Amino acid sequence: MKIGNGQQAVDNTKKIKLIVWRAKRAQGLDRLAGQTRLIPVGALCALLLIPCSSVPAQQPKKVPRIGFLMGGSSGRDSRVEAFRQGLHDLGYIEGKNIAIEWRFAEGQEAQVAPFVAELVHMRVDIIVTDGNQTTNVAKSETKTIPIVMASESDPVGMGTVASLARPDGNITGLSNLIEGLSAKRLEILTETLPGISRVAAIWNPENPQAVSSFEEEQIATRR
Repeated sequence: MKIGNGQQAVDNTKKIKLIVWRAKRAQGLDRLAGQTRLIPVGALCALLLIPCSSVPAQQPKKVPRIGFLMGGSSGRDSRVEAFRQGLHDLGYIEGKNIAIEWRFAEGQEAQVAPFVAELVHMRVDIIVTDGNQTTNVAKSETKTIPIVMASESDPVGMGTVASLARPDGNITGLSNLIEGLSAKRLEILTETLPGISRVAAIWNPENPQAVSSFEEEQIATRR
């Protein structure tokens, strides 16, 4: 099975990284210093924009299909339009030379797994996810379809990827890299208000990212 030549893979890898980065920028996440970092993309991501096998010239060119999965709602997330715009800027127009299967769980965690299963059954060329839960569910459902995570706080700590330098498997994308920031914020707060003795923290015990941040804060208060 031909994936394409090396230069095609590199060019298409850059495109998908740029598209997802633009989508994150629409939310302003890139304004947090040191928060966003690229995870190296493997050759699998070239599947997004190039055919999976050689086809005779007389046959119509395959239109790539992206599965876009979000845990929230399309009406409240600017990344949706940013993603479309990023594709458009690179010459890919939805409904013309690229297809997008949009799936939104509307905050219902129980909907994520069925949506992933549906996308896998449809054999989309790539799945774009928006966070820890959607990424991990997609990972559990497929080992072959490339997964691009658009926003994940601690992919290594969550066991999503082996490391940032070598994610391995079929997952790549962007990480918020917020690990350690909670303790740093508390440190800055105590430096700004040296007489402070009590600090309240509001967190969601059902969110792994929030649990990790709260534990960091607890450790920082004991120093």
